[in-house]
Amino acid sequence: MKTVYDAGVLLAADRNDRRVWADHRLRLSAGLVPKTTAPVVAQVSRSHRQVQLRRFLRGCEVVAFSAADAHGTGALLARASLTDVVDAHLVDVARRTQSMVLTSDVEDIRRLSSQLPAPIEVRPVGM
Repeated sequence: MKTVYDAGVLLAADRNDRRVWADHRLRLSAGLVPKTTAPVVAQVSRSHRQVQLRRFLRGCEVVAFSAADAHGTGALLARASLTDVVDAHLVDVARRTQSMVLTSDVEDIRRLSSQLPAPIEVRPVGM
């Protein structure tokens, strides 16, 4: 299944979590390149020394946050009564690409997803 990674997945990969790495390798072996977003990468990227994170990201497509995304992301936040632009953009990317979200922030991602015409699948990291 097509997947969009939230920050919790990237942090787990940076900590060298074996389950996250194994799941990632399975996706790549199946020809399913996971996506994440540039704002999510910005949330977790703190140093050039995060070698595991950078290695993990080589196997991902990083989706930019464009000017065209801004209004839709803001409208989604308003409908969900939330304020996290990074989460809303991630959910919008998952909606556009018909992907599920793998996250450690299940509650907020599901709340955002519930505001979509067709909610996306949301799974916790490690499931």
